[in-house]
Amino acid sequence: MSLAVPTSSEFPTLAREGLVYLDTAATSQTVRPALEAMDRYYETYRASIHRGIYSIATEATDAYELARERVAKFTGSTARETVFTKNATEAINLVAYSWGRANVGPDDLVVLSQMEHHANIVPWQLLGCKLAYIPMLDDGTLDLEAYDELLARSPKLVAVAHVSNVVGTINPVAEIVSRAHAAGAVVLVDGAQAVPSLPVDVAELDADFYVWTGHKAYGPTGIGILHGRRSLLEVMPPFLGGGHMIARVGDFESTYAEPPTRFEAGTMPIAEAIGLGEAVEWLAAIGMENVREHGRDVTAYALERLGEVPGLSIHGPAEADGRGSLISFALESAHPHDVAEILGREQVCVRAGHHCAQPLMRRLGVPASTRASFAVHATRDDVDRLIDALGTVQEIFA
Repeated sequence: MSLAVPTSSEFPTLAREGLVYLDTAATSQTVRPALEAMDRYYETYRASIHRGIYSIATEATDAYELARERVAKFTGSTARETVFTKNATEAINLVAYSWGRANVGPDDLVVLSQMEHHANIVPWQLLGCKLAYIPMLDDGTLDLEAYDELLARSPKLVAVAHVSNVVGTINPVAEIVSRAHAAGAVVLVDGAQAVPSLPVDVAELDADFYVWTGHKAYGPTGIGILHGRRSLLEVMPPFLGGGHMIARVGDFESTYAEPPTRFEAGTMPIAEAIGLGEAVEWLAAIGMENVREHGRDVTAYALERLGEVPGLSIHGPAEADGRGSLISFALESAHPHDVAEILGREQVCVRAGHHCAQPLMRRLGVPASTRASFAVHATRDDVDRLIDALGTVQEIFA
């Protein structure tokens, strides 16, 4: 299928002649309605939120809280369970610090998967608890039999990616959550790659914590989301201390506001929240089922064309149905960094490196990979440009 997305009008950066942007898994282009909404805030009602009682302060507060309602609705959560952060990394750290320090001791177990981003590994390492990893099978899926064995060890938390940022696997999150809950574990899901490309319903998934970020979902940088189960948020201590997150400050102790306010200390990224609210409204108008179908079509075509390139191997599931809208690959004749540099000269923007997933790279037996990721504006023509540019790489390294 084809989405009617006029790239140069909806995504200003893509107006640059000849540019093919295939790096949305790192950061997306910001859609114009989000940019315009942020401009309106800065130009017509710039004020601090939740403080002033004059008209533009009220307008700013209303716009910020409307954005919260929009992102909650977009992912099947509620505003009372939606916390703004600066990115998904901070959202995970918030849970690790606030919930983790109160509930996970040095002898307790946290279960991760081998395909986690460093943002869903390092915070749990810092917690000083025991860690175990769900192995990844050779086809890029998680070993759920091994997962059951780990659950038998009564972990306090299971933390997994909804969609891998390297191999692209769409993990069976609902099943992972259900099994974890049956074993008495709390579950955190990293949805950074899922929310921009798949229909996501946090309530249906039943995850206790679900995190994602605006800059991969056609919104601005500097804004992330934590959806948390209300009963857990209510008993969690603050992550940061400062203004707004308090109920009362005494000389020697303080009491704290109810969630989500408790976790939003100081002046928040107001414009960015408003911009993200517009971005998810834009996505909702397209329809996430349509976004998914478009991504699956372009990804399937890319898998087909990449499979025709001599000496190229693809990491992860063989079919587009089992993966998100991204593909990591290796070319026998050239290092991923060289591949990405030459593609860049051809104005084809991809990512190369370990993609902040070094444990997964060790599992794959490679130091790095080249990754192409396909946004709502990606087309089969973009894939053809990628293949042509890979031909240039092969000519250089022949």
